[in-house]
Amino acid sequence: MGASTFGALSSANLLHAAAQATPTYRALVVVYLAGGNDSHNLIVPTSATEYGQYLDSRQNLAVAQNELLAINPTTPDGRTYGIHPAAPGIQTLFEDGKLAFIANVGNLLEPVTKAEYDADSKPVPPRLFSHNDQTQQSMRVAADGAATLGWAGAFADRVVGLNGVTPLSPSVTLSGSSPLLAGQTTQQYHLSKNGSVSLSGFNGSTGAALRSTFDLLRAQSQPHLLQQQYQTMRNEPIELDDLLSGVLEAAPDLVTTFPDDSGFAETMEMVAKMIQVRSSLGMERQVFYVKKGGGDTHAGQLDDQPELFGDLSATLAAFQAAMEELNTANEVTVAVISEFGRTLSSNGQGTDHGWGGHFMVMGGSVAGRDIYGTMPSLVLDGPDDSGDKGRIIPTQSMDQVAATLGRWFGVNPAQLPTIFPNLGNFASSDLGFLP
Repeated sequence: MGASTFGALSSANLLHAAAQATPTYRALVVVYLAGGNDSHNLIVPTSATEYGQYLDSRQNLAVAQNELLAINPTTPDGRTYGIHPAAPGIQTLFEDGKLAFIANVGNLLEPVTKAEYDADSKPVPPRLFSHNDQTQQSMRVAADGAATLGWAGAFADRVVGLNGVTPLSPSVTLSGSSPLLAGQTTQQYHLSKNGSVSLSGFNGSTGAALRSTFDLLRAQSQPHLLQQQYQTMRNEPIELDDLLSGVLEAAPDLVTTFPDDSGFAETMEMVAKMIQVRSSLGMERQVFYVKKGGGDTHAGQLDDQPELFGDLSATLAAFQAAMEELNTANEVTVAVISEFGRTLSSNGQGTDHGWGGHFMVMGGSVAGRDIYGTMPSLVLDGPDDSGDKGRIIPTQSMDQVAATLGRWFGVNPAQLPTIFPNLGNFASSDLGFLP
């Protein structure tokens, strides 16, 4: 090979490497359905045999077959499916290729079959079916009850360098402190559905004068090193609030309309606004955490579930429309998760704490209109039932879902086994729903 050819190839490789290294914006939005999501009623088999099994197990909680909204997954499994009638937005997103289901996910340390579970021959996460414990485990890097690092916080630690010079953390929570965002080096920044949480007492003309005096006091020179450090720690969040409030206020209103009378919708609209102003804040990578409650449907499920699914569906549809309005649809992925599914069986008025359940993933980069993984049998005491009220044994782990999200987000795939110590126990670290 001649020197000139070698030089040309080297230049091309360098240019390719530079293009690969150039940051492009990506945001991961984690929507956590607190209380456990009864996803067995969100996506339902409609083929005759499987619907009959569903009806036998669900009893009074079953959705009428003729009311389910038909979907057509790209990959057939010999069954047909429908979406809860209160969730037409989810049906449309799925059919348009913008949303996918991830089948039968739960907290696992390694794969476990019904026979292994019955024989207690494989380890399972501690304190299964406990809200607090399973919430922690679903958000940590290992479902062993001992991990302290959140998987989204671990992602933020590794991509924070892609962001510009900015005081804003890549980890933003709009639902209070979350174990999901617990990082080693990054801290989670707290927002409300109305934006930055500002100091109170500085409103109006009197407040403006007070703020001016306050700013003079906090700018005074401090002689002692500890006083200087305290001054810095006190001033940084105030200045960040001023910056963020100003940037959000200057942004044009979104054309997309979000549902009225929904705190969840207001929160997701604020996420959309934060994505809108990303360039002004120097952000290339962001992860947002949003919690939607109400899923602990031990009672009143027939009344509450349509409202829960309706709010979720309409808000997800509005958020995706906002991302398309902002031309960021391919750069934003929404993952809808929960600590566990609910039981197949009815307790008479609702469902109890389960194990495996179905997640959703949405966005322009998602390989949508498909179901990833194997949908479980809905037969009580069947091959996928742990034998206790229809608590389905998961066949895919939270680790696999999170690792797939992390790779798309920009985490080096070689680092994923280090982040998730149990990831190597599973057949695949990538479930294929993102490129």
